[in-house]
Amino acid sequence: MGYLGRFHAQKYAQALQCDLVGVVDARQEARDAVAAEVGTRPIADHRELLGAVEAVSVVTPTPAHFAIARDFLESGAHVLVEKPITETAGEARELIELAARRGRILQVGHLERFNSAILAAEPHLRAPRFVECHRLAPYRERGTDVNVVLDLMIHDIDIVQTIVGAPVKTIDAVGTPVFSEDIDIANARITFANGCVVNATASRVSLKTERKMRIFEDDAYLSLDLQQKILTVIRKRVPGDPAGPLPVTIEEQSLDPGDALKAEIESFLGCIRDGRPPVVTGEAGLMALETATRVTEQVRRSLAERVKMEAKPDVAAT
Repeated sequence: MGYLGRFHAQKYAQALQCDLVGVVDARQEARDAVAAEVGTRPIADHRELLGAVEAVSVVTPTPAHFAIARDFLESGAHVLVEKPITETAGEARELIELAARRGRILQVGHLERFNSAILAAEPHLRAPRFVECHRLAPYRERGTDVNVVLDLMIHDIDIVQTIVGAPVKTIDAVGTPVFSEDIDIANARITFANGCVVNATASRVSLKTERKMRIFEDDAYLSLDLQQKILTVIRKRVPGDPAGPLPVTIEEQSLDPGDALKAEIESFLGCIRDGRPPVVTGEAGLMALETATRVTEQVRRSLAERVKMEAKPDVAAT
């Protein structure tokens, strides 16, 4: 079930026309506590539910995503799997093909797609030219089963790939471990085929939490605070706009915080009932994973080159 599983269980328990059959966790104390909280049955092994449920959330450490999601899809259940969709692109493709073959919904838990700041910004987006992303968080042991690119940066990768709408052309990335054995801080410069450039920074060793995105277009600048739910739109003044001291109009919205996880789960259930595709398809999850994997590989290459350079003996000048 993992840390986030408790919150998924809460939302399913509150959802209309939904019967929460059980929560699964190999740890007895964890499953008993969550089951008691939401009034359902604690289960030790997910295989007990195969064929007994219509839909499931897979909210486990990433290495377990593929096998569990595959088991449920094969049994005929619709699956909402947390991000990243799987460890490898090959596993993701297998889940996508299986879901299509069985006619099941496969949704990926890129939660920021349901963030009120992202939703409010969508009508203002036309043709992004440059995007800057900062996603910072304090260090926690939870989530270190994957590196910071797959843990945090992948959220911004998913968003920018969606709004830019063009293939990735080149990636330059650097990063380093700090407290864990894997990459804890990373920066990536991603250039898309249409010329848009994205500069993304992700850290899980910061003193504060920050989730911000700045989007620049030919005639506008959008600033999104994804944590505080604030959208600022600065747009070049056009004929008919009210007069002002600056050649731009500035509009700031403090948005309703909403409940992104509730919206995500309700959307998942709605897709099952209505037969419509999910907001975040398996294909979108795969695309984000592939780019995040390329960023990770580039960071590791840069780290290896740095180690090689540091290992070279100094040559004394003569």
